[in-house]
Amino acid sequence: MSAPPPTADSGKPVEKLTPFEAEEELSWLAMEIARHDALYHQNDAPEITDADYDALRRRNDAIEKRFPAFVRADSPRKHVGAAPAAAFSKVHHSIPMLSLNNAFDENDVNNFFARVRRFLNLERSDHLDIVADPKIDGLSVSLHYENGRFVQGATRGDGRTGEDVTKNLRKISEVPKKLEAPSLPILSNVPNDSPPKFLEVRGEIYMRHSDFNNLNNDRRAKSQPLFANPRNAAAGSLRQLDPSITEKRNLRLFVYSWGDSSEQLGSTHLEVLRRFEDWGFPVNSRIKVVDSTQAAIAYHTGIDEIRAKLDYDIDGVVYKVNRLDWQQRLGFVSRAPRWAIAHKFPAEKAQTIVRAIDIQVGRTGALTPVARLEPVTVGGVVVSNATLHNEDYIAEKNIRIGDTVTIQRAGDVIPQVVDVILENRPEGTEPYKYPDHCPECGSLAVREADEAVRRCTGGLICPAQKLERLKHFVSRQAFDIDGLGGKHIEAFSADGLVDRPADIFRLKNHEEIIRKREGWGDKSADNLLAAIEDRRTIGLDRFIYALGIRQVGETTARLLARSYGSFEIWRGAMMRVSAERHANPDEIKKPENIGEAYEELCNISTIGMAVADELAGFFDAENEENHKVLNDLAAELTIEDIAAPSGEGSPVSGKIVVFTGSLETMTRQEAKAKAESLGAKVTGSVSKKTDYVVIGEDAGSKAKKATDLGIEVLSEQEWRTLIGQ
Repeated sequence: MSAPPPTADSGKPVEKLTPFEAEEELSWLAMEIARHDALYHQNDAPEITDADYDALRRRNDAIEKRFPAFVRADSPRKHVGAAPAAAFSKVHHSIPMLSLNNAFDENDVNNFFARVRRFLNLERSDHLDIVADPKIDGLSVSLHYENGRFVQGATRGDGRTGEDVTKNLRKISEVPKKLEAPSLPILSNVPNDSPPKFLEVRGEIYMRHSDFNNLNNDRRAKSQPLFANPRNAAAGSLRQLDPSITEKRNLRLFVYSWGDSSEQLGSTHLEVLRRFEDWGFPVNSRIKVVDSTQAAIAYHTGIDEIRAKLDYDIDGVVYKVNRLDWQQRLGFVSRAPRWAIAHKFPAEKAQTIVRAIDIQVGRTGALTPVARLEPVTVGGVVVSNATLHNEDYIAEKNIRIGDTVTIQRAGDVIPQVVDVILENRPEGTEPYKYPDHCPECGSLAVREADEAVRRCTGGLICPAQKLERLKHFVSRQAFDIDGLGGKHIEAFSADGLVDRPADIFRLKNHEEIIRKREGWGDKSADNLLAAIEDRRTIGLDRFIYALGIRQVGETTARLLARSYGSFEIWRGAMMRVSAERHANPDEIKKPENIGEAYEELCNISTIGMAVADELAGFFDAENEENHKVLNDLAAELTIEDIAAPSGEGSPVSGKIVVFTGSLETMTRQEAKAKAESLGAKVTGSVSKKTDYVVIGEDAGSKAKKATDLGIEVLSEQEWRTLIGQ
């Protein structure tokens, strides 16, 4: 997990954040949430609980609400899911498949009902019907029908573009291949219940518990990796390149909504679902209409009570306004409809015993504690490990080896220890002593004053960090080498075939060894080596991200690539940044006091001193291993320059621009995007290199600094006139 800025790590209240801290944390949140979206939607391998993911989004929303000027173009509120995987062709959703806002308690549900009534201007006496539906924990799909025949199916993807999985969906028996009018229409007010000429139905693909257990038993017998839960199994099964594998997995379908249609389908949500049922679609039998908060809560409680008895996973209840004309009036806000909300279940809990506490070392050297538990079943899943977060968490809860603890599976993903049952503590136990040296390489493990994480200082001499960085190097957002995943990296590393990233591009020298490895052969070896050759040319942004520099995620890597243009220029600038920081190690207040290159780096929008210091550390002359890695890779690869927008004929092409204050006719992000499209470089602070400072209301110190430096200051209207708007 990429390291958060100090504010995120310490949980500093949003109302106490400074503007600088807010901008820095929003940058980190955008990167981190996008990473978890990809893990969940593309890789079917989530790292954190649904509850922790929701907490990240809630904090992002709270910061954006307090600092609207800092809302980013890549704000998580503007995106759903993750981009489709390269292995599948893309399908554009004519009507976006959005996600839902969440409710976690009765107060949230009350607020939802109140917001709907207020928006629709309903009186207390006005009836408000809500459709309550169990929220299936599976994979969302879109099913397209033309003249009643199934013609295409897609995953949700990022909400606007999904993956074409038509062939796989055809192998699922519960997906109707042809829709026909029933001989006896259920709805008396529908004279002809034939399906429309065009119809897009939306539903959830899932796997029953019984089928999941059979699948894992079969995989266990074949010594294959087990699926963590039914949701991951369903998602992995649907996204197979070989449809015959999908066919064997006994996947199921529940439909819950629709997208585009060539005709009006009904007047209420429930009415349309009944028509779907009549055409052969499976609709959950536990759907119910409620008319008050009390009835909704009672439904939620009832479903939660029988949850363990169901043969499929659910993680809450969805409430939707029943009347379709009211749904249309309510419309959408950001990435979610106003007319629906998901009421999540509380985390499931159980008690067990801590048998050991192990320390895992991650890519950035973070020492993460993991509790090894006496196996216990929580929500139908056997749990033997749980996260302990960090050393403060262990100390705060006073967790010891031998303790009886309460664990929970919040969101049914990664379990966590929440409480210690002190009355069951064995005599003679000692408080856990957190290691101050890396368990993998023995290097000193230090904890910075503003962080909750202790980190190994060994860098790339640490085998754990080296291995995790290699895995990151080939990850989907980095080099994305088809057929070379984390397991292969582990195996090649253990056998001495891969030690540094560039060794991946020298695997062709071990071709015969690879062909003879267990599970490999001529075809698989040829495919792997061809995929590696295809990645010898890579864009600068992906290359920077692949290096695994702490706090440099996809967004920051793109910013760096766009700002410096080429690998040689970027590397040279970063070495100057490092030299300046090395000469001024104690300067922590102003970038310009450290050096010109350092200031220029910090002037890139959303890149602050925390990120600059990480880059300075990576390029430190004393970190010889990092420079060897870069030299090695440069010899093997063609790193493509990132061409900045030409802005040919633009009066601001090549100029450095700063926007400050509240703009009236456009958001800060719109202004930045427009300036960059015209070839300008937008930075976050004023320096002597700045050409224009564009001021809105409450411009503050940046306007004054511009005047002091003799930089041209423009009003919003003067800026628009300059660029011809």
